[in-house]
Amino acid sequence: MAYVIVDTCTKDNLCVEACPVDCIHPKEDEEGYEEAPQLFIHPEECIDCGACVPVCPTESIYPLEELPEDKQEFIEKNAAYYGL
Repeated sequence: MAYVIVDTCTKDNLCVEACPVDCIHPKEDEEGYEEAPQLFIHPEECIDCGACVPVCPTESIYPLEELPEDKQEFIEKNAAYYGL
């Protein structure tokens, strides 16, 4: 997993638009979008390009190696969203 989205995500979808490989879900038109507490990055599909980071207005996307200690649970939460 190259990047992780944490609980400060407001689902503004700017990261979805910036992602060149379509690895951030759920999208607004997908089932479960309204119920999802945040967006999630697919850990196996992310190509580590970093395009999502600068567009996030809440600074909710971190490179795995820079994820704060108190946000480590989101590594598993992002993977679990995709059933991994």
